Parts: sequence; structure tokens; C-alpha cells
Amino acid sequence: MRAAVPPELELDLFEGAAWVAVVPFRMSGVRLKCTPALPWLSAFPELNVRTYVTRDGKPGVWFFSLDAGNPLAVKIARGWYHLAYFNARMALEEDAQGIRYTSLRTHKGAAVGEFRGRYRPTGGVYAAKSGSLEHWLTERYCLYAQDAQRRVYRGEIHHVLWPLQPAEADLEVNTMARAAGLELPNERPLLHFARRLDVVAWALERLGG
Repeated sequence: MRAAVPPELELDLFEGAAWVAVVPFRMSGVRLKCTPALPWLSAFPELNVRTYVTRDGKPGVWFFSLDAGNPLAVKIARGWYHLAYFNARMALEEDAQGIRYTSLRTHKGAAVGEFRGRYRPTGGVYAAKSGSLEHWLTERYCLYAQDAQRRVYRGEIHHVLWPLQPAEADLEVNTMARAAGLELPNERPLLHFARRLDVVAWALERLGG
């Protein structure tokens, strides 16, 4: 994991271990401050692969990849936020058996990553307790990015406590981490579900050093 994260960032560990999250979801209502949401830009599926880092004592998120089903959103995010966004062919639908989610990366020149499966909540909503792994994974209030000149940026994020639910999943294909050069351990993943999370993000700030 150390080799996969820029040396300008420190790995954030929980009880001595680094974690990788594969997070499928749907973006909606995406807009700039004081502007309306646009139907052709403001709602689309997104799937990210991330780990957890710190810089100057501030814990945050490092994204290995962010696949999205909207080419314009991908282009804007790659340019403005220096994030590894990729075009993908994506679909999700919900029925009595849960949420069916499929994603196949189609970005020219990028390693192919695919996710295909179904997931569902299995219990009620709860707030993660301070000091727990769930709290450590989800209560993150910034992201880190790096441009082509290896300059590091921080983007502040605000959200309420995640409304978590226990979950189960039937995964047919998941090569998202492998596409980033990571091999996930051969063990049962830790699963969580959240119905909705409202997020506010600020522009990136370049960090010194």
C-alpha cells in the first residue's frame, strides 16, 4: 500500500492496518453554490476506490479511482480537482432483492475495472461510535489530490454522521482494486449501506512542501 500512495501523504492506519474501500453509489443534486442542478450533469452513478491518509495531522481520503457514468462530469473533475476520474458504462436499479449495480470502465488508455453485483441493507440505521472502525472509515472531512507536477492539494468536505446500516452483498465481479494495482485479501469484506448522505465540498487548496 505504501508504494501505491504518494510519498507526500502518510498512510492512516487502524490498529496497524491500511484499509481499501470500494464504494458504489449514485450522485444527485450536484451543483455549484448559488446555481441550479442540471439534469444532464447533476445526477449519475459513481464508483470509487479509496484508502485513508493524513497530511499535517489531518485525516482524509485518497482516491485511487473514481468511475462515473457522465463523460462531462469526468472531464470537469479531472481538470478542476486533479482526481483520477474515469469514464464508465454504469447502471443501477433497485428492487425487492436490493440494489443491482454494474460498472465497466471504458476510459481510453486506462486499466479496465469492472464491478457487478447486488447489495442490500440488513438492519436498522445507526451512528458509528467514536473510536470504532466504522467511525474511522466514514468520518472523514477532506480529500487529498495530486497534480501532474506532484503538487498536493486538500479539499475540505462537510457532512453529517453517516446513517449506516449493516449490509450484505452478492458480488459477481469486482476488479476495481486490481485495476489500481492492489490485490485485496482473500477474506470476507466489511459491508455497510447508507441510503443517503448530503455532502458539501469546497475548492482545493494547494499545500506547501
